[in-house]
Amino acid sequence: MKKKLLSVLLAGCMVISLAACGSNDSGSTTQDSGQTQTTDTKTDESADAAKDTTDTAPTEDSAAADPTNGEVVDGKFVDTRKITVEVYDRGNDDGSDPTNNKYTKYIQDKMMELHNVEVEFIAVPRWTEVEQINNLLAAGDAPDICLTYDYPTVQTYANMGGVLDLSSYVDDYRDLLPNLWDWLGETNIYWDKDPVEGTLWAIEGKRAVTNRINTFVRKDWLDKLGLKEPTTRQEFYDMLVAFRDNADTLLGADADKMIPYSVSFDVGWRAALLIESFIDPDISDYEYYINGFDDRALTQPGTKEAIRLLNQWYNEGLLWDDFALYSSGDSTEDDMIKAGYVGCFMHNWDYPYRDGENSIQTNLERMVGPDAKFVVVDCFEDIKGGHNKFITSSAGDRKIFFPTTNDEPLASMMYLDFISSPEVIEYLQIGDEGVTHNKLEDGAVEIIAATGDDIQNSGFNLDYTITCNGLHLVDEELTLKSMAHSYSGIDPALVETAHKVCNTDTRPAKNVNVGAIAAEEGQGPTLASKRDVIYDTAVAAPVENFDKVWDDGIADYLSSGGQAIIDERTEKWKATFGDATSLPE
Repeated sequence: MKKKLLSVLLAGCMVISLAACGSNDSGSTTQDSGQTQTTDTKTDESADAAKDTTDTAPTEDSAAADPTNGEVVDGKFVDTRKITVEVYDRGNDDGSDPTNNKYTKYIQDKMMELHNVEVEFIAVPRWTEVEQINNLLAAGDAPDICLTYDYPTVQTYANMGGVLDLSSYVDDYRDLLPNLWDWLGETNIYWDKDPVEGTLWAIEGKRAVTNRINTFVRKDWLDKLGLKEPTTRQEFYDMLVAFRDNADTLLGADADKMIPYSVSFDVGWRAALLIESFIDPDISDYEYYINGFDDRALTQPGTKEAIRLLNQWYNEGLLWDDFALYSSGDSTEDDMIKAGYVGCFMHNWDYPYRDGENSIQTNLERMVGPDAKFVVVDCFEDIKGGHNKFITSSAGDRKIFFPTTNDEPLASMMYLDFISSPEVIEYLQIGDEGVTHNKLEDGAVEIIAATGDDIQNSGFNLDYTITCNGLHLVDEELTLKSMAHSYSGIDPALVETAHKVCNTDTRPAKNVNVGAIAAEEGQGPTLASKRDVIYDTAVAAPVENFDKVWDDGIADYLSSGGQAIIDERTEKWKATFGDATSLPE
């Protein structure tokens, strides 16, 4: 009955928003801007319903002694419970069924053994996750435990009474959730808690590694042309010109396939370091926040001039001509990089080293030769001569929430606790010794290529370790030692450099918690789509048309809801912080 009622209430509200939904995720694991994920209030009736976890409410005295009122004994439910959990389906050609494999069976067996909870996994396509979650929520068929990178989706449904307020669960059952609290802490658990209403619509997963983006360059091409690794924007440009002008030398019969610099349709992510180098490194927290709804820096001061430079490079034949034609999940660009046609690109900090035998680096060596490799360079200087990089906080990961159709919120919270156990995280990330990893003499873990059911569909099985993104072994010292060895078949020195560079001149994000921003509700997919169009058309425009294309696009973006968001963020900042322009470190 609950699902049917929720479906009726929500379906009509989603007619317009579903038409506008689209994934703005480039496939990265570090997509969030680190800015506020805001929340809205919920009706008193919904809040009361969210707290009703048993047929008979416990008395105050019994709740103090046992908040489960006898439902849980020694960590196990007296009666078997069942929950459903969202898992991303990445469509890996050589992967396993994301709902039925070695790792799902491990989780299911352990949850029954430890908590008497039956777990079923529900697959959601990774590259259209926002649309799919919208559809499932509107139909009342969403998994009990949902996750998304898009907080406005959570906020939209919370405002319609479709999401449980988690504040009472994380507090009342704290003693039953030691792993969750130890791992996430108050920072991640309360990150999205409304400072006025106290509602908590989602819990933020934690980034064990806050590394974000790097610039990768073909070292063998540099060596062949007698060039050094670029350290400035000008040297980077000169390198691109050299790649273009020496295509015959570098690619021979495939010279016509030369792509000096590759970006995708998601320019805001795939040129982020260049864009950020045009932003004042001393920009105030206030200014960065009010323009920070879009996590691709579209309206940040300085972005236009960065895109103007990309536009010039595009018109000089230095960028991939067809970058805007292929959307999320398409393999065309990766295939060209693996084949050896691309001189450089910008992406997630470890992107070419991921995926074992199918990694870009491994394929490049297989296709071109053992000397072919991508190395990380740091070459986009800001106005102060540094390399301005805006990194996410540890809370900038997936948002975990429960729809109101979840009839087992306590069992679901205990699942989050189980999945946050250090031992569980470690096993899911590295698997069995001799099968998916080896132990080195110093104790460090070296990942080895897996086959069959041992293959992980996502790096370190992050689709199952939903409260943890990034390598996190039980021993913190071994985690650091193992990081460079955690990419099967990859020279650890490449990973060490990548880790070092992306942590140079960084500016960590802050949580600007000013309460709900009503203007943001439901705008995420719509404005993200407009943002991508602005970036793509501006980069590819004739040079003489750049200003008009950019300015017209921004005007449309602002009039479509962007300006309302900026205005409300400004108002809420001033109401919360007054004339202050910076937050405490």
